Amino acid sequence: MMATLGIVVAVAVFLETVSAASLGVVYTEGGMVQGENIRLGFRRHMDVFRGIPFADIPGRFEKPKRHPGWDGIMKTTEYRQRCLQVNLLMSDTRGSEDCLYLNIWVPHGRSVSTDLPVMVWIYGGGFLAGGSMGANFLDNYLYSGQEIADRGDVIVVTLGYRVGTLGFLSTGDSSMPGNYGLWDQQAAIAWVHRNIRSFGGDPDNITIFGESAGGASVSFQTLTPHNKGLFKRAISQSGVALCPWGINKNPRRFAEEIALKVKCPTDENMVACLKMTDPAQLTLAGSLDVSSSPDHPIVTNLLLSPVVDGDFLPDEPYNLFHNAADIDYIAGVNDMDGHVFTALDVPSINSHLVNTPIGDVKRLLASYTKEKGTAGLENAYSTYTSTWGANPNKETIKKTVVEIGTDYIFLVPTQAALYLHASNATTGRTYSYLFSEPNRLGGIGRPYPSWVGADHADDLQYVFGKPFSSPLGYWPRYRDLSGYMIAYWTNFAKTGDPNKGDLKVPATWPKFTTTGHQYLEIHHEMNKNYVRQKMRLRYVHFWTSVLPNLPTVFSE
Repeated sequence: MMATLGIVVAVAVFLETVSAASLGVVYTEGGMVQGENIRLGFRRHMDVFRGIPFADIPGRFEKPKRHPGWDGIMKTTEYRQRCLQVNLLMSDTRGSEDCLYLNIWVPHGRSVSTDLPVMVWIYGGGFLAGGSMGANFLDNYLYSGQEIADRGDVIVVTLGYRVGTLGFLSTGDSSMPGNYGLWDQQAAIAWVHRNIRSFGGDPDNITIFGESAGGASVSFQTLTPHNKGLFKRAISQSGVALCPWGINKNPRRFAEEIALKVKCPTDENMVACLKMTDPAQLTLAGSLDVSSSPDHPIVTNLLLSPVVDGDFLPDEPYNLFHNAADIDYIAGVNDMDGHVFTALDVPSINSHLVNTPIGDVKRLLASYTKEKGTAGLENAYSTYTSTWGANPNKETIKKTVVEIGTDYIFLVPTQAALYLHASNATTGRTYSYLFSEPNRLGGIGRPYPSWVGADHADDLQYVFGKPFSSPLGYWPRYRDLSGYMIAYWTNFAKTGDPNKGDLKVPATWPKFTTTGHQYLEIHHEMNKNYVRQKMRLRYVHFWTSVLPNLPTVFSE
């Protein structure tokens, strides 16, 4: 009997292997590509393509051009290098100028998939760093699309784009307009729209999503007039076009600083000289000044960012929301998104032993409100200390610093973007969230105090399903949370409604409206009581109404 059973099992395995669903060789506009087919379970396979070129090797400070194509079958089984960028210590460079490639994950059941929704990921990294595969730990890449694709039954695409000096340096005029990294993203989205049907995707159901500078990039892609009809939905995690670091208002000055660092003139010969300069030198010249203090917060040093160029961005972002009128949009933040930044500006917030002086709270607020002078600071200080009482404890003061950074850098601009999206929408739906799962490094004997909530980028591991792919590193509750996020994100990609799709969700997420300002709080224990409204309304009102109406006393 056992022998017979063994033969039956062997035959079943053989038959499944023979009939494994796979796209095989795929025809694209540039030529044929062949990826890798992996088995995920019984009658579940996935095709993975790594390193498909979506554009030619870009010219220095030029928009991307179409790839000339190739002969034969291109093996696309390895990630390509990330775009040239500074390393973490800003002491050297990594990557290559030949970097405009994308990766695709296509899930299959019994038969080869057709007409699947498509989710295109844009990575963050302050417009200075990042790659389509993300950080790598033991060949487990952060931005592997496998878990989202498998669990949500969607195609996942991740793309590369130029960052740092080569992606965003601009003279503020037509000689070097900037926004090259945004054009790269746009070229990748357009390539996906033109080619994804060959991979089993639906070109009329594309969602773009991203985090931090990637979330702001997603926002810019919805606002530019150049993307009409290319995608249907968008998700911005911890970053929108309205963030104070989203637009460089004085690109010429920074371009001249870079020119001087690489020994180029700052006159009419500047651009020609920059184009001939060694790319690694140029990249290093644009590295971030990480020396910060409450008087010079780190966020004010993020100068290699998009610019209003009259082309990709024909106007200030807040005037372009009519372009997103028919795009379904989710945007949200982590409840302590500002922690990693304010910890650089005010290091004492992470110390159990050292008190954070009230003077540091004032200095940070003064930096963020400096255009409005003393009146700005006084209004800000009274707003943020109104709940302190006569004798605030040291934890209250530390948390206030994080709240100020979170509000100014992420939360308030995101609420403003949601409001503008909802008020300009025709068919597009709007959804708001607050991610509040506490940081896993907080607590006694750990690097962070126990009160630290969801820090910047804490959401990424859950969206990309790391608690499933690295189960030993996570408690079961984290798998619950990851399952919820993948369900909301992929339901939204399928239907434009995060509640409707193939996956069950723990709470019905209401639309954000200009009157109710409803949002969903996302957490491992969430239930229907996690639906809330008017996120930090008092503080949003201060930054969007009270402060702008004070007289400006200082402008650059």
